[in-house]
Amino acid sequence: MFPLYEPPDDALREELAQYDDLTAALLARRGIVTNESAEKFLNPSYDAHLYDPFLMTDMRKAARRLADAILSGERIAVWSDYDCDGIPGGVILHDFLKKAGANFENYIPHRHNEGYGMNIDGVEKLVKQGGVKLIVTVDSGVVDTEPIACARELGTDVILTDHHLPGALLPNAFAVVNPHARPDETYPFQELCGAGVAWKLVCATLTEEPALHKKIPRGWEKWLLDMVGLATIADMVPLTDENRVLATYGLLVMRKSPRIGLQKLCRVMRINQRAITEDDVGFMIAPRVNAASRMGDAKDAFRLFTTSDENEADELAKKLERANRQRKADAGAITRAVHTRLKERKTMRSVIALGDPEWRPALLGLVAGTIADEYERPVFLWGREGNMRFKGSVRSGGSTHVLELIRATPDTFTEFGGHAGAGGFTVRDEAIFFLEDRLVDAHARLAIPETVNALMKHADATITPEEATDIFLKRIEKLAPFGVQNLKPVFLLRAVLVQEISRFGKSEEHLKLKIHSSNEPGSIDAVAFFAKGAVARTVHALDRDSRVNILVHIERDTFSRSSSVRLRLIDIRLV
Repeated sequence: MFPLYEPPDDALREELAQYDDLTAALLARRGIVTNESAEKFLNPSYDAHLYDPFLMTDMRKAARRLADAILSGERIAVWSDYDCDGIPGGVILHDFLKKAGANFENYIPHRHNEGYGMNIDGVEKLVKQGGVKLIVTVDSGVVDTEPIACARELGTDVILTDHHLPGALLPNAFAVVNPHARPDETYPFQELCGAGVAWKLVCATLTEEPALHKKIPRGWEKWLLDMVGLATIADMVPLTDENRVLATYGLLVMRKSPRIGLQKLCRVMRINQRAITEDDVGFMIAPRVNAASRMGDAKDAFRLFTTSDENEADELAKKLERANRQRKADAGAITRAVHTRLKERKTMRSVIALGDPEWRPALLGLVAGTIADEYERPVFLWGREGNMRFKGSVRSGGSTHVLELIRATPDTFTEFGGHAGAGGFTVRDEAIFFLEDRLVDAHARLAIPETVNALMKHADATITPEEATDIFLKRIEKLAPFGVQNLKPVFLLRAVLVQEISRFGKSEEHLKLKIHSSNEPGSIDAVAFFAKGAVARTVHALDRDSRVNILVHIERDTFSRSSSVRLRLIDIRLV
């Protein structure tokens, strides 16, 4: 049986007495245990709940330097990352500097040829050929000590804005604006995404230099929240505290944004812009933005969001759609190649590690996740970058902390990062042929138990199919936007009957069950996209009228004409 969370105790229930039982329980499980914090969570306020950007170390120094560069006409370069945090962050500074009449350019390194972060060749090109006197980084720079030292030697200042963890030493930049950079940081919230930090710099610069308001109306910076919200949701930072405010207002601005590129992208994806949700951002918009760098050049996504030309926006939106389709096709080809190799094995080892120099590293996280879910074990996949390094991605499969596993494998990796469930890595050239053997040995030394049952999701409440109504869903949506550290509530439906089983999608990779209670008429759909692993195996064993317990999210069905609500299947067990 799936476990249920314990209800709030009497004292907590009394503190949150103005809320219904389910809302109070959901708030409590998010660490919200007072009326004041509940009000802040359920009603995030732009005016009341955003922090003063000048609380961030080096922010005033950075804002003054940027304002001076704008007013004096110095050449400015914005160096941003190529993902769906760096690109929106680059767009934010582009729009601000353009509005301010600055002398500037945007630089986005090529994912395949240059890799992540700043590089000396790019810095030298900007300074020696472009005459750049100030570089502002977005979503990068905090570990790039050598390129930043190069810039200083060439007489160019660097304002570093980032949100990643620093290395042993901070770069010797003119200003380091990063809430993670120092142990004594005074900013109240450390979990901003890179675009969020860049937007804070814009807000601070407008405050620091009132003369900028001759060209920029007061409050104009709020229109940049479409890009802040996009990046905050896409980069999977915790949707708590200030990020909750930025994501909430970011979605509001996205829904009415005049940005022609966003409008065209929504049209290509057949999304109603006026009803954009965090799911649309995470599963539709962000993959297409990231496809630009994975399949070609990130500048296509940047140009989409910065152009004012309707024809150009239309063509770029279609180009990103084609890139995303190609990404899916190429990832599918790699997935089939991995399946072929695994089927040739007589036994399945505790860790899967496979690669091919022809595989594009930028696609391997997607494939590794699919294989890890299916085989329920860690999966390491590698390819070769344009700089000839062996680089790849790992996914845990649910039972192994992948960074602990990497750390337990000595003399194998030159770089790695990530978290318990996923990460990226670079393998030493001489170790590539022994990668799986070493990982399997390390896995055995760690004595990692099979903990699938221990990782089983808890349900927030038990409901019946009849309770999954639009009214019920609206209660749940009060806690949106959902994301990291504010996960969608999980519901348990006990002993429901499977009325119908069907598959859909181009390759019938998606699953749909019609379920109902034995004593009530009517049914509701439960869907699982890319059904695999334990869920796929259980469903394969079902017959019509099988009785099951299921764990689900409740979501809005924008495609069905018969019902506005459906269930998203998380797990299933035969009764």
